[in-house]
Amino acid sequence: MKNHPRKPNPSVQIMGVLNCTPDSFYDGGRHNERQAALCYADEMVAQGVDIIDIGGESSRPGAQPVTVAEETARVVPVVDELHRLNPQLPISVDTCKPEVAAAALQAGAVMINDITGFAHPEMIQLLIDTGCQGVMMHMLGTPRTMQQNPQYREVVRDIYSFFEKRLTTLANAGVDLQKIIVDPGIGFGKSVQHNLILLRRLREFKRLGQRLLVGASRKSFIGKILDLPEDERLEGSLAVAMVGYLNGADVLRVHDVAATRRALTVAQAIVESI
Repeated sequence: MKNHPRKPNPSVQIMGVLNCTPDSFYDGGRHNERQAALCYADEMVAQGVDIIDIGGESSRPGAQPVTVAEETARVVPVVDELHRLNPQLPISVDTCKPEVAAAALQAGAVMINDITGFAHPEMIQLLIDTGCQGVMMHMLGTPRTMQQNPQYREVVRDIYSFFEKRLTTLANAGVDLQKIIVDPGIGFGKSVQHNLILLRRLREFKRLGQRLLVGASRKSFIGKILDLPEDERLEGSLAVAMVGYLNGADVLRVHDVAATRRALTVAQAIVESI
């Protein structure tokens, strides 16, 4: 009898995206009013979300940065009220600004999702001082430049090396690495082929010893494969999420919580029957 490959993590979590922005690539403008954001959060809770990731600055290709004051005004009131209404719900703040992260943590967030990989020293200090969880993402360049012909010597090796160095920096500073999740940054300074290679070889990142997040929901590489706009990429997003699950992802960051939960339930039933 053949040996079966190592099973995926049975406790994989679904992180729901809540963009309180006017210009995010898929849902920009839908939830940038506080009540709309809270209603959508309620929907995700009912659909079985495990974590809600709240962002106030678009990181789509070509996006322009916003001020600390504007991002704080978009994010913190939503975090505060959502935490008050659902105190047991884990809330993540999607930001690379220490001031925004600090305010969101004080309002009830328990995780920082930083697309710059905690490049700012004050972000590292926040991780130490608060003991919160952190998602450390890889991005080549900035949102304004990242899709301008991204190049790697070898994409998996290069990103793996980035994480090794960043994790060493965090550990030397005193961060508890058990609370750090790594995200290879699908779509953040990667070509279609780079994204496909990363997803196919995702399990190699498990050797870092960290939990692993995949965030590929509705992204442009899916649209390029299918030749479809953002609002017609659900099936492609579900396919990517299930490949991520099968290849070792611990957290799936998605826009479509209910559909992902159903697909994941079926995939887990198949895997657990082996």
